[in-house]
Amino acid sequence: MRLNIYAILSILLWSTVASAFKLTLSRLDPISLLFYSSLTSSLIFLVANLVRGNPDWKSISKNRESAILGFVNPLFYYLVLFTAYSRLPAQEAQALNYTWPILLVVLSSYFLGQRLTLKEIGGVIVGFIGILIVGTRGNLSSLRFSDPVGDGLAISSALLFAVYWVMNVNDKRPPEVKMFWNFAFGTLYLLPNIPRIKFDLLGLLGAIYIGLFEMGVTYLLWLKALETDKAGKVASMVYLTPVLSLFFISTVVGEKIMLSTLVGLSLILLGIFISQKR
Repeated sequence: MRLNIYAILSILLWSTVASAFKLTLSRLDPISLLFYSSLTSSLIFLVANLVRGNPDWKSISKNRESAILGFVNPLFYYLVLFTAYSRLPAQEAQALNYTWPILLVVLSSYFLGQRLTLKEIGGVIVGFIGILIVGTRGNLSSLRFSDPVGDGLAISSALLFAVYWVMNVNDKRPPEVKMFWNFAFGTLYLLPNIPRIKFDLLGLLGAIYIGLFEMGVTYLLWLKALETDKAGKVASMVYLTPVLSLFFISTVVGEKIMLSTLVGLSLILLGIFISQKR
Protein backbone atom coordinates (compact mmCIF):
# COMPACT_ATOMS: atom_id res chain seq x y z
CA MET A 1 0.00 0.00 0.00
CA ARG A 2 2.80 2.41 0.91
CA LEU A 3 4.40 1.86 -2.48
CA ASN A 4 1.18 2.99 -4.17
CA ILE A 5 1.24 6.13 -2.04
CA TYR A 6 4.76 6.81 -3.30
CA ALA A 7 3.52 6.46 -6.89
CA ILE A 8 0.53 8.72 -6.30
CA LEU A 9 2.71 11.38 -4.69
CA SER A 10 5.17 11.19 -7.59
CA ILE A 11 2.44 11.59 -10.19
CA LEU A 12 0.76 14.47 -8.35
CA LEU A 13 4.05 16.32 -7.96
CA TRP A 14 5.15 15.74 -11.56
CA SER A 15 1.74 16.97 -12.70
CA THR A 16 2.48 20.41 -11.25
CA VAL A 17 5.85 21.03 -12.86
CA ALA A 18 4.61 22.17 -16.31
CA SER A 19 2.74 24.97 -14.54
CA ALA A 20 5.81 25.69 -12.43
CA PHE A 21 7.95 25.89 -15.59
CA LYS A 22 5.64 28.43 -17.18
CA LEU A 23 5.21 30.61 -14.11
CA THR A 24 8.90 30.60 -13.17
CA LEU A 25 9.98 31.41 -16.72
CA SER A 26 7.98 34.63 -16.43
CA ARG A 27 10.51 35.65 -13.73
CA LEU A 28 13.75 33.97 -14.89
CA ASP A 29 15.43 33.16 -18.19
CA PRO A 30 16.07 29.46 -19.02
CA ILE A 31 19.75 29.51 -17.99
CA SER A 32 19.03 31.08 -14.59
CA LEU A 33 16.17 28.68 -13.98
CA LEU A 34 18.32 25.69 -14.90
CA PHE A 35 21.21 26.81 -12.69
CA TYR A 36 19.10 27.16 -9.55
CA SER A 37 17.02 24.02 -10.15
CA SER A 38 20.00 21.86 -11.14
CA LEU A 39 21.93 22.97 -8.07
CA THR A 40 18.92 22.13 -5.89
CA SER A 41 18.65 18.66 -7.45
CA SER A 42 22.36 18.02 -7.00
CA LEU A 43 22.05 18.76 -3.28
CA ILE A 44 19.00 16.49 -2.98
CA PHE A 45 20.79 13.57 -4.62
CA LEU A 46 23.93 14.27 -2.58
CA VAL A 47 21.95 13.97 0.65
CA ALA A 48 20.20 10.81 -0.63
CA ASN A 49 23.54 9.19 -1.46
CA LEU A 50 25.15 10.18 1.83
CA VAL A 51 22.23 8.67 3.71
CA ARG A 52 22.56 5.44 1.73
CA GLY A 53 26.37 5.49 1.75
CA ASN A 54 26.56 5.28 -2.04
CA PRO A 55 29.05 7.83 -3.43
CA ASP A 56 32.53 6.48 -4.13
CA TRP A 57 34.42 9.76 -3.88
CA LYS A 58 37.74 8.08 -4.71
CA SER A 59 36.54 6.77 -8.05
CA ILE A 60 35.97 9.97 -9.97
CA SER A 61 37.31 8.25 -13.10
CA LYS A 62 34.22 6.04 -13.06
CA ASN A 63 32.13 9.14 -13.67
CA ARG A 64 33.31 9.75 -17.20
CA GLU A 65 29.86 8.57 -18.31
CA SER A 66 28.27 11.21 -16.10
CA ALA A 67 30.51 13.89 -17.59
CA ILE A 68 28.86 13.13 -20.93
CA LEU A 69 25.39 12.38 -19.62
CA GLY A 70 25.40 15.56 -17.53
CA PHE A 71 25.87 17.54 -20.71
CA VAL A 72 22.84 15.84 -22.27
CA ASN A 73 20.71 15.96 -19.11
CA PRO A 74 20.31 18.27 -17.27
CA LEU A 75 22.28 20.85 -19.31
CA PHE A 76 21.17 20.50 -22.92
CA TYR A 77 17.81 18.82 -22.29
CA TYR A 78 16.46 21.36 -19.82
CA LEU A 79 17.83 24.38 -21.69
CA VAL A 80 15.95 23.24 -24.78
CA LEU A 81 12.83 22.34 -22.77
CA PHE A 82 12.74 25.60 -20.80
CA THR A 83 13.23 27.62 -23.98
CA ALA A 84 10.30 25.75 -25.54
CA TYR A 85 8.13 26.54 -22.51
CA SER A 86 9.13 30.21 -22.71
CA ARG A 87 7.76 30.35 -26.28
CA LEU A 88 4.74 28.03 -26.22
CA PRO A 89 1.60 27.61 -24.14
CA ALA A 90 2.40 25.18 -21.33
CA GLN A 91 -0.18 22.68 -22.60
CA GLU A 92 1.48 22.54 -26.02
CA ALA A 93 5.05 22.26 -24.75
CA GLN A 94 4.07 19.56 -22.27
CA ALA A 95 2.22 17.44 -24.82
CA LEU A 96 5.06 17.58 -27.35
CA ASN A 97 7.70 16.86 -24.71
CA TYR A 98 5.74 13.80 -23.60
CA THR A 99 6.47 12.11 -26.95
CA TRP A 100 9.84 10.95 -25.62
CA PRO A 101 8.66 7.34 -24.93
CA ILE A 102 7.64 7.06 -28.60
CA LEU A 103 10.99 8.41 -29.75
CA LEU A 104 12.69 6.03 -27.31
CA VAL A 105 11.09 3.10 -29.13
CA VAL A 106 12.52 4.34 -32.43
CA LEU A 107 15.99 5.05 -31.00
CA SER A 108 16.11 1.69 -29.23
CA SER A 109 15.45 0.01 -32.54
CA TYR A 110 18.27 1.91 -34.23
CA PHE A 111 20.97 1.98 -31.54
CA LEU A 112 20.21 -1.18 -29.55
CA GLY A 113 19.25 -3.38 -32.47
CA GLN A 114 15.73 -3.98 -31.17
CA ARG A 115 13.65 -4.72 -34.23
CA LEU A 116 10.36 -2.81 -34.41
CA THR A 117 7.20 -4.90 -34.48
CA LEU A 118 4.10 -3.92 -36.46
CA LYS A 119 2.46 -3.02 -33.16
CA GLU A 120 5.28 -0.65 -32.26
CA ILE A 121 5.28 0.92 -35.74
CA GLY A 122 1.54 1.48 -35.40
CA GLY A 123 2.03 3.14 -32.02
CA VAL A 124 4.72 5.44 -33.43
CA ILE A 125 2.44 6.49 -36.31
CA VAL A 126 -0.48 7.21 -33.97
CA GLY A 127 1.82 9.23 -31.71
CA PHE A 128 3.16 11.33 -34.57
CA ILE A 129 -0.38 12.11 -35.73
CA GLY A 130 -0.95 13.40 -32.21
CA ILE A 131 2.17 15.57 -32.55
CA LEU A 132 0.83 17.11 -35.76
CA ILE A 133 -2.53 17.87 -34.14
CA VAL A 134 -0.93 19.54 -31.11
CA GLY A 135 1.69 21.45 -33.11
CA THR A 136 -0.76 22.76 -35.74
CA ARG A 137 -3.46 23.29 -33.08
CA GLY A 138 -5.84 21.17 -35.10
CA ASN A 139 -5.17 22.83 -38.46
CA LEU A 140 -3.96 19.68 -40.19
CA SER A 141 -5.06 20.85 -43.65
CA SER A 142 -2.31 23.48 -43.77
CA LEU A 143 0.25 21.55 -41.67
CA ARG A 144 1.40 24.95 -40.42
CA PHE A 145 2.84 24.83 -36.91
CA SER A 146 1.78 27.67 -34.62
CA ASP A 147 5.39 28.35 -33.55
CA PRO A 148 7.77 26.22 -35.64
CA VAL A 149 10.79 27.11 -33.47
CA GLY A 150 9.00 26.49 -30.17
CA ASP A 151 7.42 23.26 -31.39
CA GLY A 152 10.76 22.14 -32.79
CA LEU A 153 12.42 22.80 -29.44
CA ALA A 154 9.73 20.86 -27.56
CA ILE A 155 10.09 17.86 -29.85
CA SER A 156 13.89 18.17 -29.69
CA SER A 157 13.70 18.02 -25.88
CA ALA A 158 11.77 14.76 -26.18
CA LEU A 159 14.44 13.43 -28.54
CA LEU A 160 17.22 14.47 -26.13
CA PHE A 161 15.48 12.74 -23.24
CA ALA A 162 15.12 9.55 -25.29
CA VAL A 163 18.81 9.74 -26.26
CA TYR A 164 19.69 10.21 -22.59
CA TRP A 165 17.94 6.98 -21.58
CA VAL A 166 19.50 5.01 -24.44
CA MET A 167 22.92 6.23 -23.27
CA ASN A 168 22.03 5.17 -19.72
CA VAL A 169 21.50 1.53 -20.65
CA ASN A 170 25.08 0.39 -20.01
CA ASP A 171 25.57 2.37 -16.79
CA LYS A 172 24.90 -0.15 -14.02
CA ARG A 173 25.40 2.17 -11.06
CA PRO A 174 22.46 2.73 -8.66
CA PRO A 175 20.03 5.29 -10.16
CA GLU A 176 20.47 7.85 -7.39
CA VAL A 177 24.27 7.68 -7.83
CA LYS A 178 24.01 8.29 -11.56
CA MET A 179 21.57 11.15 -11.03
CA PHE A 180 23.81 12.86 -8.49
CA TRP A 181 26.87 12.81 -10.73
CA ASN A 182 24.87 13.76 -13.84
CA PHE A 183 23.39 16.79 -12.12
CA ALA A 184 26.69 17.67 -10.45
CA PHE A 185 28.40 17.81 -13.85
CA GLY A 186 25.42 19.63 -15.38
CA THR A 187 25.64 22.28 -12.67
CA LEU A 188 29.41 22.51 -13.14
CA TYR A 189 28.94 23.23 -16.84
CA LEU A 190 26.69 26.15 -15.93
CA LEU A 191 29.25 27.88 -13.69
CA PRO A 192 30.75 30.03 -16.51
CA ASN A 193 27.28 31.60 -16.85
CA ILE A 194 27.16 32.82 -13.24
CA PRO A 195 27.77 36.51 -14.23
CA ARG A 196 24.54 36.42 -16.25
CA ILE A 197 22.45 34.46 -13.73
CA LYS A 198 19.48 36.57 -12.70
CA PHE A 199 18.13 36.84 -9.17
CA ASP A 200 14.43 37.15 -8.48
CA LEU A 201 13.00 35.94 -5.18
CA LEU A 202 9.80 34.44 -6.60
CA GLY A 203 11.77 33.04 -9.53
CA LEU A 204 14.28 31.49 -7.15
CA LEU A 205 11.49 29.86 -5.12
CA GLY A 206 9.99 28.50 -8.34
CA ALA A 207 13.37 27.14 -9.45
CA ILE A 208 13.88 25.44 -6.07
CA TYR A 209 10.40 23.92 -6.39
CA ILE A 210 11.30 22.58 -9.84
CA GLY A 211 14.63 21.24 -8.56
CA LEU A 212 12.83 19.46 -5.74
CA PHE A 213 9.78 18.10 -7.50
CA GLU A 214 10.73 17.74 -11.17
CA MET A 215 14.26 16.40 -10.79
CA GLY A 216 14.97 15.49 -7.17
CA VAL A 217 12.61 14.30 -4.44
CA THR A 218 9.97 13.04 -6.86
CA TYR A 219 12.48 10.86 -8.67
CA LEU A 220 13.46 9.24 -5.36
CA LEU A 221 9.78 8.70 -4.52
CA TRP A 222 9.28 7.08 -7.91
CA LEU A 223 12.22 4.71 -7.36
CA LYS A 224 10.61 3.75 -4.06
CA ALA A 225 7.28 3.18 -5.80
CA LEU A 226 8.92 0.77 -8.25
CA GLU A 227 10.30 -1.44 -5.47
CA THR A 228 7.50 -3.95 -5.90
CA ASP A 229 6.74 -7.07 -7.86
CA LYS A 230 3.94 -5.05 -9.49
CA ALA A 231 6.32 -2.43 -10.85
CA GLY A 232 4.79 -2.69 -14.33
CA LYS A 233 1.34 -1.75 -13.05
CA VAL A 234 2.80 1.04 -10.93
CA ALA A 235 4.76 2.39 -13.91
CA SER A 236 1.60 2.48 -16.04
CA MET A 237 0.14 5.02 -13.59
CA VAL A 238 2.53 7.63 -14.99
CA TYR A 239 0.14 8.03 -17.95
CA LEU A 240 -2.01 10.08 -15.58
CA THR A 241 0.70 12.76 -15.29
CA PRO A 242 0.07 14.77 -18.50
CA VAL A 243 -3.70 14.52 -18.01
CA LEU A 244 -3.55 15.87 -14.47
CA SER A 245 -1.04 18.44 -15.65
CA LEU A 246 -3.66 19.98 -17.94
CA PHE A 247 -5.84 20.58 -14.87
CA PHE A 248 -3.06 22.53 -13.14
CA ILE A 249 -2.19 24.41 -16.34
CA SER A 250 -5.81 25.47 -16.62
CA THR A 251 -6.38 26.41 -12.97
CA VAL A 252 -2.95 27.74 -11.95
CA VAL A 253 -1.54 29.20 -15.17
CA GLY A 254 -4.95 30.17 -16.50
CA GLU A 255 -4.61 28.71 -19.99
CA LYS A 256 -7.76 27.66 -21.77
CA ILE A 257 -7.20 24.05 -22.76
CA MET A 258 -7.64 23.69 -26.51
CA LEU A 259 -9.58 20.82 -28.05
CA SER A 260 -6.58 20.15 -30.30
CA THR A 261 -4.42 19.63 -27.19
CA LEU A 262 -6.87 17.11 -25.75
CA VAL A 263 -7.17 15.18 -29.02
CA GLY A 264 -3.45 15.33 -29.81
CA LEU A 265 -2.37 14.36 -26.30
CA SER A 266 -4.84 11.47 -26.30
CA LEU A 267 -3.30 10.15 -29.52
CA ILE A 268 0.22 10.61 -28.14
CA LEU A 269 -0.68 8.62 -25.02
CA LEU A 270 -2.43 5.98 -27.14
CA GLY A 271 0.67 5.75 -29.33
CA ILE A 272 2.87 5.29 -26.26
CA PHE A 273 0.53 2.60 -24.92
CA ILE A 274 0.44 0.72 -28.23
CA SER A 275 4.20 0.91 -28.84
CA GLN A 276 5.31 -0.23 -25.38
CA LYS A 277 6.73 -3.71 -25.02
CA ARG A 278 4.94 -5.91 -22.51
